[in-house]
Amino acid sequence: MQITDLAFDYAPVGLVVLENRIIRRCNRQFAATFGGEVSEFTDVPLAHYYPSIEDYSRIGARALDAMRDTGRYTDERIMKRSDGTLFWCRTRGQSLTPDDPFQRGIWSFTDLSDERPLVELTHREREVAILTCRGLTSKEIGLELGLSYRTIEVYRARLLEKFQARKLAELVAKLSGMPL
Repeated sequence: MQITDLAFDYAPVGLVVLENRIIRRCNRQFAATFGGEVSEFTDVPLAHYYPSIEDYSRIGARALDAMRDTGRYTDERIMKRSDGTLFWCRTRGQSLTPDDPFQRGIWSFTDLSDERPLVELTHREREVAILTCRGLTSKEIGLELGLSYRTIEVYRARLLEKFQARKLAELVAKLSGMPL
């Protein structure tokens, strides 16, 4: 076995080689994180591990835009294990084909469950939570989602309540898994 194969297979973070968002190869940690054996993930669409097809499409569009500029993408999002349970995941991607960023790339997936427990959120609350963690203001989130900033404030208020946070900084800390 080549040293590069050892590094890939035994990396302490989930790694995959994606071609057009189809898993072509994954390592042991990816299989453990998503709940299966390495062989079960080959040639499986990544879409199977998103909470919804809407999440898959929306996040994919955002990633593609970023990768066209830099060839890289990173975010934290909700993903779905093989058994259907949801969890927070840090995702990073590097395109190997800059002219067509999704044609082939290396992606990492890190389970954040220990740092960030999952709270039951609606699809829109999840979007607002993710964009809040990215440091966007209510007005910026509203522009990105096509909603008024007042509507975003309502969603943020719901998030404050669900996460039992007194102010936005505390909410962001809880969403980010930072110690308070």
